[in-house]
Amino acid sequence: IIWLVFGYSIAFGDGGSFNAYFGNLDNILMGNITEGTMAGDIPESVFAMFQMTFAVITPALIVGAFAERMRFSAMLLFSALWLVVVYAPITHWVWGGGWLGEMGAPRDFASKLQTGTGASHTKSFIRYLKEFEFEKPLGEHAKNQRLIYEPKGVCALITPWNWPMNQVTLKVIPALASGCTMILKPSELAPLSAMILAELIDEAKFPKGVFNLVNGDGATTGDALTSHPDVNMISFTGSTRAGALISQNAAKDFKRVSLELGGKGANIIFKDADAEAIERGALRCFRNSGQSCNAPTRMLVEKSMYGEAIERLKKYTNEFKVDDPKKEGEHIGPVISETQYNKIQTLIQKGIDEGAKLVAGGPGKPEGMNDGYYVKPTVFADVNNQMEIARTEIFGPVLSVIPFETEEEAIEIANDTDYGLTNYIQSQDSEKIRRLARKLRSGMVDVNGAGIAVDAPFGGFKHSGIGREAGKEGLLEFLEVKSVGGWS
Repeated sequence: IIWLVFGYSIAFGDGGSFNAYFGNLDNILMGNITEGTMAGDIPESVFAMFQMTFAVITPALIVGAFAERMRFSAMLLFSALWLVVVYAPITHWVWGGGWLGEMGAPRDFASKLQTGTGASHTKSFIRYLKEFEFEKPLGEHAKNQRLIYEPKGVCALITPWNWPMNQVTLKVIPALASGCTMILKPSELAPLSAMILAELIDEAKFPKGVFNLVNGDGATTGDALTSHPDVNMISFTGSTRAGALISQNAAKDFKRVSLELGGKGANIIFKDADAEAIERGALRCFRNSGQSCNAPTRMLVEKSMYGEAIERLKKYTNEFKVDDPKKEGEHIGPVISETQYNKIQTLIQKGIDEGAKLVAGGPGKPEGMNDGYYVKPTVFADVNNQMEIARTEIFGPVLSVIPFETEEEAIEIANDTDYGLTNYIQSQDSEKIRRLARKLRSGMVDVNGAGIAVDAPFGGFKHSGIGREAGKEGLLEFLEVKSVGGWS
């Protein structure tokens, strides 16, 4: 009777409290591994599975009861519950995509960009490795002088949660290619894709001990790795604060250090920018829910088109979609965790308190998105570069718009930051573009949405880090160069 009444309400009714229970289970399996993301709605796959098992098991239970075959009935009931409670949610997570469950990236974004960039970096490193000379003459002028490139040794690789597999491949692949041994510590908020990579490396039959994976947080595991005397090199991607602490650990015994840290990129938009520059800049800021170190979070707009730009940003942002990451299409999902959500909300409120004009978005969650750490895409106008929202890396979908009058003023504002990762220029004037590209203090400059090539050096000036990742320079980060005189 309990099975019939309870089961019927589940399979064909609105679900009631059972719906809330399975919603929480789905949240654990898909989101809260990373303090994450998912709404408290029972997955459709679970509904379908329950409907199927209810339809099949109910007649068997009735027949079994009347036939006094209770042992058989109990077995069927156990099987049904196993299918619903264990099998369906787990397959729902697996087929839903790892990054979707790890850090809330929408399905299409995760499969095309999160996965695609990691694969592209791997292919790029293989291409450079095939051509790389680990021993070569210094040059035609000194043929008896030899350069030998040797692995740096044991490397501690510490990766972030915002682009999980992209950042892992930028470290693991060149470390393997250069002949180093390594310990990878992925972010404790997004470790699952790295664990799958570990399985692939094991299947590829790398010698035991070459690649090692250790899970843990930064304060305990990260600190132990970066201060261990047997570690020769540290490659870290993450916050500037953590980068400073790692550098202190490394300094004790002069470990080699490569750091890819934060950013506060300026997107300089001149009046001769192309027709899509404003909207493209907002998209690049909001993409990945604003959780990218190279996001153009400061939009510098020439005053003659400032009013038009604000109206376009208002329209674009108000129409920008925030939705369930399980859905297909172009939208952003939740941010990684409650901690990150609260930080973003605090800084949005700080922008209001400092007197910036709120054009779109603002505090709180988007309408209808109460379950999960969803953030409204937010635009502030009339920002000056001394406000906290213009100086702090918010790591959320928050854009600060700053007017400028002259090219020189734009350069001054863009460079007036502790960071120097990526800046952006929007103009059709080639000479102006080249002048600015030379004067901007950043490791990368993206012009008119061209993007940075997958094998171009990735890294920054100032507090944005030390060293470069990707391509040939990324391989060299894991090599020591030795000079030998009198080789021939």
